[in-house]
Amino acid sequence: MSLDAFSEYFAALKDPRQTAKIRYPLFDVLFLTVCAVIAGAEGWEDIEDFGEAHLDWFQSKGLFPNGLPVHDTIARIVSALDPAEFQQCFIQWAQSVNERTGHELIAIDGKTLRGSYDREDRCSAIHMVSAFAVDNKVVMGQLKTEAKSNEITAIPALISLLDINGCLVSIDAMGCQTKIAEAIINQGGDYLLAVKDNQERLHQAVQRELRPVHSAEINPENVTIEQGHGRIEAREYHVLPADVLRNEFPEWAGMTTLGVAIGYRQGKSGTPSLEYRYYISSAALDTARFAAAVRGHWGIENSLHWVLDVSMKEDACPIYRGNAAEILAGFRHMALNMLRADTSKKASIRRKQKMVSMNSAYLEKVFIAGLASLGKK
Repeated sequence: MSLDAFSEYFAALKDPRQTAKIRYPLFDVLFLTVCAVIAGAEGWEDIEDFGEAHLDWFQSKGLFPNGLPVHDTIARIVSALDPAEFQQCFIQWAQSVNERTGHELIAIDGKTLRGSYDREDRCSAIHMVSAFAVDNKVVMGQLKTEAKSNEITAIPALISLLDINGCLVSIDAMGCQTKIAEAIINQGGDYLLAVKDNQERLHQAVQRELRPVHSAEINPENVTIEQGHGRIEAREYHVLPADVLRNEFPEWAGMTTLGVAIGYRQGKSGTPSLEYRYYISSAALDTARFAAAVRGHWGIENSLHWVLDVSMKEDACPIYRGNAAEILAGFRHMALNMLRADTSKKASIRRKQKMVSMNSAYLEKVFIAGLASLGKK
């Protein structure tokens, strides 16, 4: 396995150490860390243990000629990396390996890393905003915020780093902001934004325009029914051109379509619930594409956040020193992209991680799959 493809995208990372005191090359430590995280490592000692177990394999690649650093050394090196440089390297790599599907849906949402609470300085746990290519299940990039409320400022910064040309970008109501809509349009994409009472006038106007549509007779073609886990869910979707609201709310760049998703749920108790969720979009969406995008947005919860917590134990990771929590979050995203890229084994993410931890040959397969679209194996 050639390491050139990996080094090409992460060579821009500056080594934070004094040159005279470097015993372990930065590239070696980075490569060890990402391999260990692919194998399910959850902390510094896990990374050291993985390296010790596979030291012969690493040295066969020309790495760690002086032996392996202890976990404290690994922690110091990774914690001192510049997060902005790391995220830029990650985004360039992720965009190079993501195969565009045309009219791609990119979901943006935030997640708090609960284990990153700094017990010494009593600093809040960090909050990461991620962009997720729903069709390919690839993390395209992520940025740290200091609190959930700061998603409003982090999202435009993340969008500015991404190639979203021709894509539909979906964001929940927190991101329903004129500056975010404008940022998406300026990057060549279209937005699909959930509208709630944080934009009260707009929310009321969208409800007003759509009320005659969803109050009319139900069209079975606009309804999907799902049954499972002891509950029944029916969802109904409607769209309208935004002609009236475009003039009423000129500050919303490119607003073209209004939509409503109506959800009816009956749980195990038999108690029914009815929910209306309203949206605006700059794309000319028909009902089918609107429905697919609304359903697809939740892929970032089910296929990313849930997997990070359940399979990769992200919330249980008690690492918070320096920039470590943010950097390791990026490594987990990178590992997840690579594990999903490998199709040689039909297995869950957790099972693939266990196979990697036991078999360096399978680790090579995963790495090659993750870099395959670069044509550098």
